[in-house]
Amino acid sequence: MTKYYQEIQAPIRTIMTPGPVEVDPRVLRAMATPILGQFDPEFTRMMNETMDMLRQTFQTNNQWAFPVDGTSRSGLEAVLCSLIEPGDKVLVPIFGRFGHLLTEIAERYGAELHFMECPWGEVFDQQAVIDEVRRIQPKILAIVHGETSTGCMQPLDKIGPACRKLGVLTVVDAVATIGGTQVKVDEWQLDAVIGGTQKCISVPSGMAPITYNDRVERILASRKKVERGVALDSDERNVAQPIRSNYLDVSQLQDYWGPRRLNHHTEATSMLYALREGLRILLSEGLEERFKRHKLHEKALVAGIRGMGLGLFNDVAWKLPVVTCVNIPAGVDGESVRSMLLNQFGIEIASSFGPLHGQIWRIGTMGYSCRKENILFVLSALEAVLIRHNAPIVIGQGVQKALDVYDEAQLDVAQS
Repeated sequence: MTKYYQEIQAPIRTIMTPGPVEVDPRVLRAMATPILGQFDPEFTRMMNETMDMLRQTFQTNNQWAFPVDGTSRSGLEAVLCSLIEPGDKVLVPIFGRFGHLLTEIAERYGAELHFMECPWGEVFDQQAVIDEVRRIQPKILAIVHGETSTGCMQPLDKIGPACRKLGVLTVVDAVATIGGTQVKVDEWQLDAVIGGTQKCISVPSGMAPITYNDRVERILASRKKVERGVALDSDERNVAQPIRSNYLDVSQLQDYWGPRRLNHHTEATSMLYALREGLRILLSEGLEERFKRHKLHEKALVAGIRGMGLGLFNDVAWKLPVVTCVNIPAGVDGESVRSMLLNQFGIEIASSFGPLHGQIWRIGTMGYSCRKENILFVLSALEAVLIRHNAPIVIGQGVQKALDVYDEAQLDVAQS
């Protein structure tokens, strides 16, 4: 018996998680653009424009800045697998779930793994990381910039220059921070940085923008092995430790994105349209203005949470400005609250992982989701749901405190 399926009718949600977030309607429209061949001159022009906009977004003059087709994890793995040879020392400072992910990837590619840990909710003193780099003398320091599992952000402005002097490569997971707060690739002297599309850039998950400098490129060149089906005689050479992955081989992706246009895979056309439009919107807003917008709505959300009498898990100087972690009140079923927010209000917030699972809610204020109406909606809905759960909160103050922040900001603009 033939089974018939209905056309997709996804419900409208207010997504306030640390990713994915709501996609700008202009990006969704761009994704409906007719498909072009991957070597059509119009399409390669879009590829070049995307690279140029990525350089601006990463705040770098690196020649290479392009997306890896796949979720953010594909970018992390592409960079690490292209750099790590079996036996290479890799140091990973872990302060949340995604530091563990970096160790997982490095371990699978044969690294001699070293790590340092601090409690979830803290970050490392930069000098402690630098001292450990001196002690271990790794080939690579792999570190997370914004840890969404804890809502904390690791400073890097001293670590990068110190690693450069010591001849150590810095590989940085900036998936949660790119497009939402400062990521100064050149100023902080970072060698390779990986971003994500589904967070502050407000594009669907499916691409991982990366950038890297000539120090990284030299290693890629030493390990480069062009696949046989497209290689020329000039490409044939013996390579002691070729990059183990084919799909995630950054040296071959570089040839695909560069002037050679060497065929590697079929580009994710609609995703490239989406990324190009997302970057265009981001740069049209202006990096500094965009960062100010994220800080304003974070401030309003935090004021509202405190106004309700709730506590913040990441109420620290190193708070990640695009993720606010709220302590779940004693005796309240956190998953029941999340379920009621989704089912009654169409709002999604996140729980957390590992030792923080069931202890905190994580509310993202990222990209297109980072808007005044979303902040006020999530605060009013959360208050209503917590009242239904008999939580000990201050009623009527959450939204009011957020409105105070917006009124103050409006006054500042009027007086400037």
